[in-house]
Amino acid sequence: MVLDNLSTSLKNSLKKITSALFIDEKTVNELVQNIQRALLAADVNVQLVFDLTNKIKERFREEKPTKDQPKREFLIHIVYDELTSLLGKEKEEIKISQKKPFKIMLVGLLGSGKTTSAGKLANYYKKRNYKVATLGLDTFRPAARHQLKIVSDQVGVQCFINEQEKDPVKIYRNFENQYKNYDILIIDTAGRNALLQELIDELELINKAVQPDERLLIIPAELGQASRSQAEAFHNSVDITGIIITKMDGTAKAGGALSAAAVSDAKIKFIGVGERPNDLETFNPPNFVSRLLGMGDLEALLEKAREAISEEKSKDIEKRLLKGEFNLVDLYEQMQAMSKMGSLSKLLELVPGMSQLKLPKDVLDVHEDKLKHWKYSMNSMTKKELEEPEIIDGSRIRRISSGSGIPASEIRDLLKQYKMAKKMMSSIKGKDPEKLMRKFKGRIPGM
Repeated sequence: MVLDNLSTSLKNSLKKITSALFIDEKTVNELVQNIQRALLAADVNVQLVFDLTNKIKERFREEKPTKDQPKREFLIHIVYDELTSLLGKEKEEIKISQKKPFKIMLVGLLGSGKTTSAGKLANYYKKRNYKVATLGLDTFRPAARHQLKIVSDQVGVQCFINEQEKDPVKIYRNFENQYKNYDILIIDTAGRNALLQELIDELELINKAVQPDERLLIIPAELGQASRSQAEAFHNSVDITGIIITKMDGTAKAGGALSAAAVSDAKIKFIGVGERPNDLETFNPPNFVSRLLGMGDLEALLEKAREAISEEKSKDIEKRLLKGEFNLVDLYEQMQAMSKMGSLSKLLELVPGMSQLKLPKDVLDVHEDKLKHWKYSMNSMTKKELEEPEIIDGSRIRRISSGSGIPASEIRDLLKQYKMAKKMMSSIKGKDPEKLMRKFKGRIPGM
């Protein structure tokens, strides 16, 4: 997961608290020392770390738990509060206005991930029913505009580029009469190896011509504590309104970028958590801290679910399940939705308590491979077999195996999974959905 080492250290520290017989000053001091080591290892600023841990000790001494609140829960709540304050307290959302187009300009140094972030951002807003286009104004890096065209095509949005023109302002004006056809225009700009005067002058010219509604600074997570000075320098140049931290999944040092950026004038709006177009998340400090501490992030999980399957389709499946109707087509659609939501390992960290299970990576990989194999075998089935799996006998299994290249044993596993799922669905046939949901929520901590 993102900041896996930090998360593991923090969870282990809190685990000692939950298993302690007494919560006294010695216990608190040990917890504080463990938190300090974990945060410093994640490259969080030294002064911020000591400020945070001093507040934890001070609040535990001066504040009192409620009548029904055990001391250990009170202490964990203080840790959660202070970590959340360190990372920005609350979510800072971009409010898209009715003006067409709403312009979002991306700035940053060379190699920070601007072009990839442009594609992810376009995908994010497209899924929220906005008509999105991208614009390539990076005339410094070879093939930058071609790369933007590729990532835009991947997510299915219009891309405006002119690979012959060297003046970014002229490129912007070339297509100016077409922008009004889009709700959002995402603008990719050039970077340099450092914030040189040449780059500052170019960005100021673009900023004046484009007059963007949002100016987002792209910072790679491995930059660490240096992100604060970079944020301040870009802010002085083009008055940045927000930050996207990229490559969060590729470094253990992302704590520096998170904490340093959060205390600058511009707040973190998004984090990049992988290489796929879907691997962009809104940054919500309370939920992010909850995930770090192993408490899950149900809001992010539900958001991924909404993106993966339409509300209309979801209601249709719900009606069929409550009637006890369930076949391989339903199972197939659920599997497709799961694959759109991301890897099993990333989904499990969003479920309260599941990240604590420490499932081996090879086990999760096997599950993901099995889901792919099951989809391949279903593609080799007839419509009747998908709708009435009970008719699939030994000869049909051999035919499906031959057509899909999937071993017969895995197809039998799929049918076994289907029978188990159908049995479960039959048990809820005709039940009140609201009562079932209340029962379901009662089994999940935090819901």
